[in-house]
Amino acid sequence: MNQRLRHLLTILTGALALNAAAPSLAHADDLLGRVKSNKEITIATEARYAPFEYVDNGKIVGYDADLMAYVLKSLPDVKVKQLDLPFQGLLPGLDAKRFDIVVTAVTVNKDRADHFAFTVPVADATTGVLTRSADTSIKGPNDLNGKVVGSQTGSAQLQALMALDKKLKEAGGPGIKQIKQYVAFDEAYADLAVGRLDAVAQSVANLGPLLKSRPGVFAVLPQTIGPKSYFAWVARKDADSAALLKLFSDGIAKANSDGTMKKLQEKWFGSTMDVPATLPAPSI
Repeated sequence: MNQRLRHLLTILTGALALNAAAPSLAHADDLLGRVKSNKEITIATEARYAPFEYVDNGKIVGYDADLMAYVLKSLPDVKVKQLDLPFQGLLPGLDAKRFDIVVTAVTVNKDRADHFAFTVPVADATTGVLTRSADTSIKGPNDLNGKVVGSQTGSAQLQALMALDKKLKEAGGPGIKQIKQYVAFDEAYADLAVGRLDAVAQSVANLGPLLKSRPGVFAVLPQTIGPKSYFAWVARKDADSAALLKLFSDGIAKANSDGTMKKLQEKWFGSTMDVPATLPAPSI
């Protein structure tokens, strides 16, 4: 073989090899590709939101933790680096690319959905009202006129509470006397128990397990406040995160369809809830 022909064959062989590698190289350029290549994913959580996630013996446990473990079976060789952060820092940190995805109970609302990408729903997030069981003065949302009510800073439950306050005033009432904001719901529960609050606005899904853990202390109003809403996990709304978001959504959808989600709900909430297979457009 003459030198010129040998040189031409070398060029063609190299071009074919580069062309064959191009799809995998392009895939490795997105977030999921880098996660697989680096064999590590960084996940942010607020582990003070039982029974969705909380710390037990130094380990983050709960409904979301078990569901996440199920989803991540599709990435068996990837190590999970999980950060426990205040809720108020989760979405700003995701925006700043300090971690890859947020796996915690985040209520889907219009403002968040405009800026971030959500997985399919993981649970019902509709807001309920927690009171002291000994307080018979609050029988429905209208009885929150003139009361001191708490919720978590930055939460959709706080948003629902503020909307209720506006509605009470528009109906001619004095509205809620004071809305107190907390870094975490545990602090609001403690203040309610000792009488520094009259009520707490929190998702109904969280309140059932709380009643069982503190028998005789709290009660839940039969009526919810605000529209139907759902919890989901959150990724950045860009092409780089699209494949990772799909992997998580597909895993959640599979858990919903094969009965795993219902089993985890029974385990952590003591009951099941209807969770749609796709994410409805937020109404709040």
